[in-house]
Amino acid sequence: MDLVSIEDVRAAAEDVAGTVVRTPLLPAPWDGGLWVKPESLQPVGSFKLRGATHAVTRLDPAARARGVVTHSSGNHGQALAYAARAAGVPCTVVVPEGAPQVKVDRMVALGADVRLVPPARRLVEAERIVAETGAALVPPFDDRRIIAGQGTVGLEIVADLPDVDVVLVPVGGGGLASGVATAVKALRPSAAVVGVEPALAADARDSLAAGEVVVWDVARTYRTSADGLRTTVSELTLAHLRERLDGIVTVTEEEIALAMARLVREARLVVEPSGAVATAARLFHGGELPSGRTVAVVTGGNVDPAVLASALR
Repeated sequence: MDLVSIEDVRAAAEDVAGTVVRTPLLPAPWDGGLWVKPESLQPVGSFKLRGATHAVTRLDPAARARGVVTHSSGNHGQALAYAARAAGVPCTVVVPEGAPQVKVDRMVALGADVRLVPPARRLVEAERIVAETGAALVPPFDDRRIIAGQGTVGLEIVADLPDVDVVLVPVGGGGLASGVATAVKALRPSAAVVGVEPALAADARDSLAAGEVVVWDVARTYRTSADGLRTTVSELTLAHLRERLDGIVTVTEEEIALAMARLVREARLVVEPSGAVATAARLFHGGELPSGRTVAVVTGGNVDPAVLASALR
């Protein structure tokens, strides 16, 4: 399979400049060897703006006129709605029932046409709309443009911490981990890139072990609070992860909540459960990880207030 290259990621960086915030590396107050990359500071509250902006930029004029469609539990939908609005492109987002209302409300506020469907029908409905309207499908992760765009996170990490030893990155569909691993391994080959996912949605771990995509059904993945990590890897993202990821660890729901609380109280960051898993791995699974200067990617901060309040109790 033709994998995304460092040249693709560098091209994406040029496309997203001016729309995407270049987030800093923040030293963790409780850990002298840890920095966090707060993608929660993006205008839409997550790293997803990178891939969405790159994908919209690459559309030809005819495709832009027909609009874009995606399926998302929230963050990618918000990002695509933002990028589409900035480019004057119509946007439809198919959202699984049960997605955080705060994310749905923001997609609507950004001008997206939101369609709520049962979780198992999100892709089917998005494909139906594409067939009916001729709009361009912009998947959340199963797309080379998306992977390259998300890889700009890795470019910035190495630029800001050239001697980084370990990068911890959440894994849902695998687009971010694929892109970050592509960039980091090209620029800092000695660094380890480790994926992190919830134990209650560990399909990427199982897929890597099996050497093929292993699908967890919706009833299993929806047990985790990390709604952004409930999706399954694709053939494309798994190919990247097999080639470029150095390992994967899982974290529990309690560990996710405790990491959220630590990031809020001590790093002064608002984070969602999905955004806290990489920090949770460093906090509670350090013995499973390579040693050295570590960056944990905080992927997003679009958290339901009730979920955040519960983590802070």
